[in-house]
Amino acid sequence: MIKRFILAILLVALVAGGLVGFNLFRSKMIGEFFANRPVATVTVSATEIRPMNWAPEIEAIGTLVAAQGVEVATQTTGIVKEVAFSANEEVEAGQLLVQIDDAVERAELIAAEAAIARDEAQLARATRLEQRGVSSEATLEEARTAVAASRSTLERLKAVIEQKAIRAPFAGTIGIPRVDAGEFLQPGAGIATLQQLDVMKADFTVPEQRLSELRLGQGALFALQGADFRYKGRITGIDPKIDPATRLVSVRAEVDNSDGALRPGQFVRVRISLPAEANIIAVPQTSVVTSLYGDYVYVVEEAEPAEGEEAAAPAEDGEPAEPSLLARQVFVTLGRRQGMMVEIATGLEPGQRIVTSGQNKLSNNTPIAIDNSIDPARIALDDQLGRR
Repeated sequence: MIKRFILAILLVALVAGGLVGFNLFRSKMIGEFFANRPVATVTVSATEIRPMNWAPEIEAIGTLVAAQGVEVATQTTGIVKEVAFSANEEVEAGQLLVQIDDAVERAELIAAEAAIARDEAQLARATRLEQRGVSSEATLEEARTAVAASRSTLERLKAVIEQKAIRAPFAGTIGIPRVDAGEFLQPGAGIATLQQLDVMKADFTVPEQRLSELRLGQGALFALQGADFRYKGRITGIDPKIDPATRLVSVRAEVDNSDGALRPGQFVRVRISLPAEANIIAVPQTSVVTSLYGDYVYVVEEAEPAEGEEAAAPAEDGEPAEPSLLARQVFVTLGRRQGMMVEIATGLEPGQRIVTSGQNKLSNNTPIAIDNSIDPARIALDDQLGRR
């Protein structure tokens, strides 16, 4: 009985030891397999770093306003007698837009003119009598006062009649009429908008750090959408005060609108070109990876043979074999951005090659193969410029 029990214990120990040994052996072999497994080559696109002429620019978003623009309104009450314009008509300065009924004032004007004639005749008579010593100085002063009062009444009536003839304050494009004939108007009632569109004003803001780069008369380009900066203008005003809440400075520019495509209130993109700088290192923004540890790029380098390995044998046609390439992670300091490019302040040197796409599959020292037949950076740039 005891012998059978001992044999059972030995059998169980043998089986358990075999299982443990098998698991240890399997773990070791799996580790060796993955340790010696070659890293897959990743296909990427790359470009060589070359110093370039950097044309710095200031870009902003602005709003267009007319060089002159007002909401034409009435100053007095009355019934609209005539609307003398149509929508989008080009009007001249002083042109009649709306006539308010002024029949009562014109009738009073006739009476005022008659009163002036009467009072002037009385003044002339009082003057002759005073010169003969028949009339007193007080009578002459009363006659003069009566003439002045009559003339004041006449001028007031003329002003009221002029107010009831609403005219264009300047030449421009008149908008949609907001009144109709027979409508009763109150003071301040809007008639239409009048805008001078030959030259537009663009109001925009720039960061206070760029204020020193701006000056009056500086040229600027404007676009309604995309990268079509076909409208030209110049800076005409720079606000002397910086907004303490936003740290932005307000700028105004004049824009030529000879084709009439620009409209007040429209959104506009602004680009101000600054003097070009030579020998600047800049790379496509797609080549830069941002992480918690900083910004970095992958530099293309030739892989050195490991110890005991021989260099790659020449190809069958006798040409030298292509060297193996690795992607090495290099941290960089970024500078200014412009379009699809970003300036590299430190970290890269001219002549180096960097990866421009495919970085999401890379880690430090990953084997790579370069294929520039499809370059997302170039495709994105073409899309921005509207070439596709």
